[in-house]
Amino acid sequence: MSRLVSPLLRPVVQGLAITSWVLLAGCGLSTSQDLAKHVEPASAKQHSEQARIEDALVKRVAPAPMAIPLMMSDSVASLYRSEPREQYENLPENPVHRVAEMPVSTFSVDVDTGSYANVRRFLNQGRLPPEGAVRLEEMVNYFPYDYALPTDGSPFGVTTEVAATPWNPRTKLLRIGIKASDRAVAQLAPANLVFLVDVSGSMDRREGLPLVKSTLKLLVDQLRDQDRVSLVVYAGESRVVLKPTSGRDKAKIRNAIDQLTAGGSTAGASGIEMAYQMAREGFIDNGINRILLATDGDFNVGVSDFDSLKQMAVDQRKSGVSLTTLGFGVDNYNEHLMEQLADAGDGNYAYIDNLREARKVLVDQLSSTLAIVARDVKVQVEFNPAQVSEYRLLGYENRALKREDFNNDKVDAGEIGAGHTLTALYEIVPKGEKGWLEPLRYANAPTAESKTAELAMLRVRYKPASGGDSQLIERPIAHVPTQASDDLRFAAAVAAFAQQLKGDGRYTGSMGLQDTAALARSARGDDPFGLRNEFVQLVELAQSLKPRP
Repeated sequence: MSRLVSPLLRPVVQGLAITSWVLLAGCGLSTSQDLAKHVEPASAKQHSEQARIEDALVKRVAPAPMAIPLMMSDSVASLYRSEPREQYENLPENPVHRVAEMPVSTFSVDVDTGSYANVRRFLNQGRLPPEGAVRLEEMVNYFPYDYALPTDGSPFGVTTEVAATPWNPRTKLLRIGIKASDRAVAQLAPANLVFLVDVSGSMDRREGLPLVKSTLKLLVDQLRDQDRVSLVVYAGESRVVLKPTSGRDKAKIRNAIDQLTAGGSTAGASGIEMAYQMAREGFIDNGINRILLATDGDFNVGVSDFDSLKQMAVDQRKSGVSLTTLGFGVDNYNEHLMEQLADAGDGNYAYIDNLREARKVLVDQLSSTLAIVARDVKVQVEFNPAQVSEYRLLGYENRALKREDFNNDKVDAGEIGAGHTLTALYEIVPKGEKGWLEPLRYANAPTAESKTAELAMLRVRYKPASGGDSQLIERPIAHVPTQASDDLRFAAAVAAFAQQLKGDGRYTGSMGLQDTAALARSARGDDPFGLRNEFVQLVELAQSLKPRP
């Protein structure tokens, strides 16, 4: 083999062959046989391909000027294993808007929570998360809040609150809360579930396939006789491990899960196509038909571009099959793909960093994960220029909608599941207070003060889960000074933490992580699952990891 490999690459290949499959996986190759296939030139074209592969191997495995020793200790090998190749979407924060120029703010709801668990994983590993991993709305929405339930036949209740901003004495926080009625699992419609599991080489680690298998077994315990489960796996190729099987055959389903092993490249698109075939085969009319994709999102074979994968999910959701993504893994995790696929597939996205999180998503919140109570939910806030001069929406950067999209039923938006709570925060500048923007010399101020004391008008539009035209909920938001509730204060602490992790103090000013921890600690309130107490500990951990000035 040595004469087929250039001198530059020879020590690299020898080191790979001698040490560990992990380094091969880091190069996109699953086994030594895979490497052999790529280093047997038989033509000029193959010689060119060999050179391309060698260049890639050198760049990804042996960054100059460091040389890779022929024999590597476990500690040295772990450094190469842990080189991050994670993918996130970096979006700029929402800008400040002048109410006189843009009084209306419109966005789609988002009940994803994956960012919080992912950020927790980084902090528990002793690392600060990359900026793109921090999505403020997903961190705030990770926690349950005590919002009013619906009383008028709507699928969800709406709550609003206005109080002082903890990081800026000149502004106020407007909190909008949505709470859907919960349903016991026994009350859910029959479910046709397809477990789609990534068994490629990148999942062959403790945080990958072993955790996936334990997670799916938790869900198996919740299955009823009327439910159906299929199991599809993909690596270099896709295959059906289990055809649609009744939930009463739990031993058979668990046995199929136990037999899963990891290895190979990642043909994710073909796996998704096969999963949709299984979903159609086991389809239940008027039931829950959903694919649960468990992967690190590191697709590298076949159709792998965002647009094609998202369009596949969009096309299939029209047939009544939704897609939920469950993120696993480290170092090569593709969160951007996971979140976008779930959005396109009318599902939700969660990151599973430990078995406790798996239980939260697939046991404690199973109804929320599976049962949709409202579709295409949009929120619109019209601010009163006589009461508010400026505002900014905290988070939801990739959920922004045009004003005209609010009344357009053809525009897709987010879904709300049974028992879901959703929180949105606006930071607003009351009329007369100094804001972020310099006054305009020739600004057209309102010619007459509004006769109402309303701060804003809140509108929520949604489609019933059963289908049909959209429905509208309207509710004025009164400008009544109140003492902030524990829920608002805690949500504000989470929002402050998200902004601080991004390293941008434009809006949080002198409020530091120590202040954030103190605010969250004082607002823990009733914390039956210990989630808020855990948050305080994460803030304190981040404080110890932040570089000292």
